[in-house]
Amino acid sequence: MSENGSAGANSTRSAIFGAGCFWGVESAFRKVPGVIDAPVGYSGGSVADPSYEQVCSGRTGHAEVVEVEYDPEKVSYDELLDVFWSLHDPTQKNRQGPDVGTQYRSAIFYQDEDQLRSAEASKERAQSALRKSIATEITAAGPFYRAEEYHQRYFEKKGIASCPV
Repeated sequence: MSENGSAGANSTRSAIFGAGCFWGVESAFRKVPGVIDAPVGYSGGSVADPSYEQVCSGRTGHAEVVEVEYDPEKVSYDELLDVFWSLHDPTQKNRQGPDVGTQYRSAIFYQDEDQLRSAEASKERAQSALRKSIATEITAAGPFYRAEEYHQRYFEKKGIASCPV
């Protein structure tokens, strides 16, 4: 993929979202028609190639994220943003359900100016429907570090339907 999330004309694009524990986020995005892949990993921090244990320490600055690879002819970035907002409580700072820490923060990592504009507009729309202030950060994407293989498709491997939140 290129820096802007594009692999070329009429090809796939990518989007990076953090919405708490990445297993549930991955599972939900994989069900969206037009999503090709949704590997889990880490982004937004300062440590190269972090391990799960390092990210859980809260000292890397990384969030648990999903890099959604999608076909823009079948699903738009705006539709993915709608899914993102529906998956979690964006008013919680550095937590989702029982998971607490900066690695569980709500975050959109944009890859180009179009994604930035769409993310900001979607945040405004989401905020208009909520009483509490949204804590979601919208930040330029840095490197995405794929999580260890045992985290990929975790629910499928364990036969779990969803997070017990």
